[in-house]
Amino acid sequence: MTTKIMTIQEVADRLVDLCRQGKALQAQQELFSDDVTSLEPAHSPTPPARGKEEVLAKGKHFASMIEKIYSNYFSEPIIGGNHFSIVCKLDATMKGQGRNKLEEICVFGVKEGKVNSEQFFY
Repeated sequence: MTTKIMTIQEVADRLVDLCRQGKALQAQQELFSDDVTSLEPAHSPTPPARGKEEVLAKGKHFASMIEKIYSNYFSEPIIGGNHFSIVCKLDATMKGQGRNKLEEICVFGVKEGKVNSEQFFY
């Protein structure tokens, strides 16, 4: 039995759907390739992550820093070639940092039905 490779639209829609349900870590586990890379802006203290396990650990670390979520927002994806982008907004109390309103553009690369790169701009 062969598994159907998801289109970029299907990957993007599934990622947004899971994130809207508060299941970002499930989205990473389900949709990311084993060799995925994750990049933050140059001013971020977070180093690049390479490989699914590192990217999952980075996601778990970020989730562990959230004390309380007041609201979150994930836009509809915009597809361009082998990439899609979404706007993410988070209003949350972060441990040791107080309440923050985070807003970023997230760009995802897709190859063979899996996310193989993510990059954040904020």
